[in-house]
Amino acid sequence: MPKDWYEWHDLYKTEPRLQQRLEIVREFITYSLNSSPDGAIRIVSLCAGDGRDLLGTLENHPRAKDVSARLVELNPQLVERGRATIESLGLAQQIEFINGDAAIASNYVGAVPADIVIVCGVFGNLSEAELNRLLDNLSFLSKPGAFIIWTRGHSNGIPYSDNVRKILHLTDFEEVNFKLTATGDMGIGIHQYVGETLPQPKEQQLFVFSGVPNKAR
Repeated sequence: MPKDWYEWHDLYKTEPRLQQRLEIVREFITYSLNSSPDGAIRIVSLCAGDGRDLLGTLENHPRAKDVSARLVELNPQLVERGRATIESLGLAQQIEFINGDAAIASNYVGAVPADIVIVCGVFGNLSEAELNRLLDNLSFLSKPGAFIIWTRGHSNGIPYSDNVRKILHLTDFEEVNFKLTATGDMGIGIHQYVGETLPQPKEQQLFVFSGVPNKAR
């Protein structure tokens, strides 16, 4: 089992559900880019890993030069790898990779409200109370009309993504699309925010991340 998040990302080479999840996440990012109005597109990614979902999409997307993005990730090795990819794509002037805690609101100042918010690989590592707190704080990260792309694993026959979809519906996020991986144990959703942006977060800590790599969902 992986001992840290850097090793965990190597599972993308062998785990079908992670490979399928990544493919659908990139599909939803592409949809969001294509659906965004002409002009600048602002993106933030929480617990971004090495950024392979967003960066892999921008590599061949015609609107890549419209994007300004901030990716926030705590693991320095993943940040280093992500920054190398950004350089190779020629996007260093547009995309910044912050080596910091994605749960702290101040790490997003100047980058929000965003047009696209990516919250992948996060929800399964939160208690129910922390999940509700983060979803409530998405109104701080999102401008009206913003797209939210998220994932949630299923286990023991429990479709945990159903609860996420229900809470998002109650907090002014309309579902655009939802898909399960072919393995049937990973849900990927895209919602659009129809509420008003909060000028300040409700609290400085947006959530408490409790996950460990060998139990990640």
